[in-house]
Amino acid sequence: MLPAIDVVNLSRLQFAMTALYHFLFVPLTLGLSVMLAIMETVYVITGREIWKQMVKYWGVLFGINFAMGVATGITMEFQFGTNWAYYSQYVGDIFGAPLAIEGMMAFFLEATFVGLFFFGWDRLSKTKHWMVTCLVALGTNFSAMWILVANGWMNHPVGSYFDFNTMRMELSNFYDVFFNPVAQAKFVHTLSAGYVTGAMFVLSISAYYLLRNRNLQFAKRSFLVAAAFGLVAAFSVVVLGDESGYLVNEHQHMKIAVMEGMWKTEKAPASLTLFGIPDQKDHVTRYAVKVPYLLGLIATRSADTPLPGILDLVERAKGKIKNGQKAYAELQILQKNPKDAEAKTRFSKFEDELGYAFLLKRYTDDVMNATPEQINKAAWDTVPKVLPMFFAFRGMVASGFLMILIFGICFFYASKRCFDKRWLLRLALCALPLPWIGAELGWFVAEYGRQPWVVQDMLPTFLGTSSISSLDVIISLIGFIVFYSVLAVVELYLMVKYIRLGPDGYSA
Repeated sequence: MLPAIDVVNLSRLQFAMTALYHFLFVPLTLGLSVMLAIMETVYVITGREIWKQMVKYWGVLFGINFAMGVATGITMEFQFGTNWAYYSQYVGDIFGAPLAIEGMMAFFLEATFVGLFFFGWDRLSKTKHWMVTCLVALGTNFSAMWILVANGWMNHPVGSYFDFNTMRMELSNFYDVFFNPVAQAKFVHTLSAGYVTGAMFVLSISAYYLLRNRNLQFAKRSFLVAAAFGLVAAFSVVVLGDESGYLVNEHQHMKIAVMEGMWKTEKAPASLTLFGIPDQKDHVTRYAVKVPYLLGLIATRSADTPLPGILDLVERAKGKIKNGQKAYAELQILQKNPKDAEAKTRFSKFEDELGYAFLLKRYTDDVMNATPEQINKAAWDTVPKVLPMFFAFRGMVASGFLMILIFGICFFYASKRCFDKRWLLRLALCALPLPWIGAELGWFVAEYGRQPWVVQDMLPTFLGTSSISSLDVIISLIGFIVFYSVLAVVELYLMVKYIRLGPDGYSA
């Protein structure tokens, strides 16, 4: 039998694979839903049939993508019960609430109006159908909000407390959970990334039609709308990403340090590393090319606030582990005598650092008598692998700025009604994968950068798994790979089919 730790790695691999695959569909659904509302607004105002044709055709591609997103999202959530049973028990009171609301409210709102969108063209007036389309967009965005509220809580657990009687997190203030600044920043940042994805998709497919000299009036209008909407959305991604980065620095210092390959605390304001090669063995970033002061100004919005480096944060973690041991000792007393007032007082003093004591369980069952070597190992566990984080973050940022450039060029020429430059159209077509690359790298940075925590500073990832064998996880992983591969083939077949047919072929 494989070691128990491999169950954790396999479970993480499975969830990462399903989550990243699911997020291939989510941003396109978000972006296309809003673009459909924009196009139908123009149709209602002008009454021109070509805008109706645009809504109906892009709506078909939206529908295919929406169905795939639902299928992959439902199966992904099953893993909370199968692979992450202790995590589900530990945070169910908080994490379950937004997921339940998402299922009962947003999903049903979204699904109901999606049906009316497709089957209501001949049954509803123009204005009523336009309202349905707007509600589809609202429901789609509302659905994403609740998921990101749950995810934001995992990164910054507010509105809750640890109950030593039940050994789980309990909800204390739903308002704080919902208006968690990390969750709200992730929500608007994710929405803007989705809008960029939808815009790039429409831009690229429109460029395809223009290159083939077909459906020109349809393609020109779609190209212009996508270029304008995409340019605004791409700028929003950068601005809102800056806000997310600022909040990360407030609540997840290690993530910022690892993203920057910053091993030592620099004098404020810290430099931003454009390029380098982090060496986690020697604790240095080689061949670093830096821009003085920029990181400190962006991450702290001040010129005198220092950013702690990885080595200093590891030393801090050692201190938190030792404080966590004190909380752990009092927890043992309280489990035997929950009414011990003195133990409660002592426990509350170090309660926030209890999770750091749990890190020691990877190396010893006797947390109170952990050796200095075990404490050192547990402290270094708070450092994610630097090299993938460093380059994933730069890949995400590079794709974002490249899309701003592409949307800007396309909007410049489209606003002049200049659609005959084949290099421009090829550029727009080749740029199709960029938003997905940026989005997937962004989620990698956000979630991998939180390791070793499944709930920041509260619950280590390796403690959140189910009591199952490695073989069980391998079998389910293979099942997911087969199932998702089939869905990928179906998605590509349907998308390519209807793109080749085009709006005329679909209408016929």
